[in-house]
Amino acid sequence: MKVLILGGTRFLGRHLAQSALKAGHEVTLFNRGQSAPDDTTDGVETLIGDRDGALSALAGRSWDVVIDTSGYVPRIVRQSAELLRDAVDRYIFVSSVSAYADLSRPGVDESSEVLRLPEAEEDSEDVPRHYGALKAACEAELESLLPGRVLIVRPGLIVGPHDTTDRFTYWPSRIARGGETLAPGNPDARVQFIDVRDLADWIVRMAEERAAGVYNAVGPQSELRMRDFLKTCVHAVGSDSRLTWVDETFLLERGAGPWIELPLWLPPQGETAPFAHMMSVDGKAAFSAGLLCRPLEHTVRDTAAWDAARGGGEPRRAGLAPEREAELLAAWRARGA
Repeated sequence: MKVLILGGTRFLGRHLAQSALKAGHEVTLFNRGQSAPDDTTDGVETLIGDRDGALSALAGRSWDVVIDTSGYVPRIVRQSAELLRDAVDRYIFVSSVSAYADLSRPGVDESSEVLRLPEAEEDSEDVPRHYGALKAACEAELESLLPGRVLIVRPGLIVGPHDTTDRFTYWPSRIARGGETLAPGNPDARVQFIDVRDLADWIVRMAEERAAGVYNAVGPQSELRMRDFLKTCVHAVGSDSRLTWVDETFLLERGAGPWIELPLWLPPQGETAPFAHMMSVDGKAAFSAGLLCRPLEHTVRDTAAWDAARGGGEPRRAGLAPEREAELLAAWRARGA
């Protein structure tokens, strides 16, 4: 199978290239050539261009499938889809569960309503402001241009080695440092994420099967609670870390930031209330279609090892600073004094 990946040098694209090569497929990457070369370029063809108006390197070529890991704006996605409409059999688009209109309730499935841009901003290309709505609009463009030939993958949080967002990475690495660790909010809160390697392998298998339709790609297959996730981190990295659970209201009153400052924490109050169940999405369809998740211990251990190999010089994008954690823990202990 001939596979074209729009992107391919960072995180999911990197792992997709490796999965496709491992499965014996021919791989072509299309990107701007701005990321530092790494081992994903070994044995693959790389085409240089820009998705916004500089697609000439793709003209006159054909592939069995294109995997779009870097589509965020409908206008730009439309350009690649129009060019590739007669050049590929299948178009796989990596979207997001953020495309759903209502994540304040658990169990959202593929039939649930998606976001739409506000009428006053229907031409907006402001990705940070309208990320979910723009992803949904990209999906609609593709379905219109390639009816019946599009596989839309809506992952939740993608995690694992080479994830520089640090939204998952923070926890294995923080717990590996040991000592008292602040654990936020409700220990029974549900958490979801998908190991990037499992997602990449599944997408390649779906491409081989010429699959189409919409799938939520979330994991693990059985429900996972924050308490059990953090305990698994302690066990997997062999840490002496002691978890101290701190009340949500206490944290919010002191300005602790959900999701970024305290990764995986989405309290059902305040600004995150509309997204409180972003990690309670229904993933049964993807599991029925063959999605497999490796043991959580493996994801934790491999992520911690990769992060340790990065060294301490690279700034982290998420997680509590040590002094901030110490301040909050001290205030929590002193609350009754």
